[in-house]
Amino acid sequence: MELPRYKLLAAKSRTVFEFTSEGPNGEIHKLIKFTRIHTKVVFNLAFGDKKPGTNDIDDEVVSNNGDSKKILATVADAVDRFTRDYPSTWIYATGSTKSRTRLYQMSISKYLPEVIKNFEVYGLIKGEWQTFRNGIAYEAFLVKRK
Repeated sequence: MELPRYKLLAAKSRTVFEFTSEGPNGEIHKLIKFTRIHTKVVFNLAFGDKKPGTNDIDDEVVSNNGDSKKILATVADAVDRFTRDYPSTWIYATGSTKSRTRLYQMSISKYLPEVIKNFEVYGLIKGEWQTFRNGIAYEAFLVKRK
């Protein structure tokens, strides 16, 4: 999938990535972090604006920089890179709000034929994981490289 995306800078561990959003609101520094949860093989994907002077993420701010598609393509690139380095891991992702989760779902749905060439994709609904299908409102997502 060759979509416009930002250049990623990766930490040595390849669990933290940085990039800069560029748009009408200027340059906004973003962070993507993969953090181990529950088991050795499940990592939470977190991303958002980098809090000034820290390596913390603000995942509730609305940047409105007019580049959400490019940002999501950049996050997908980070997932691809992370899972190349850690191929046995599962990536857990959900939005900080229902509308953000819906945005992620719409992006997955739009590119699903391309995504499933390299990844297994699952959605969480009512406490149960199921193979991702278009048209279902999921609460979270789980992705693993094939």
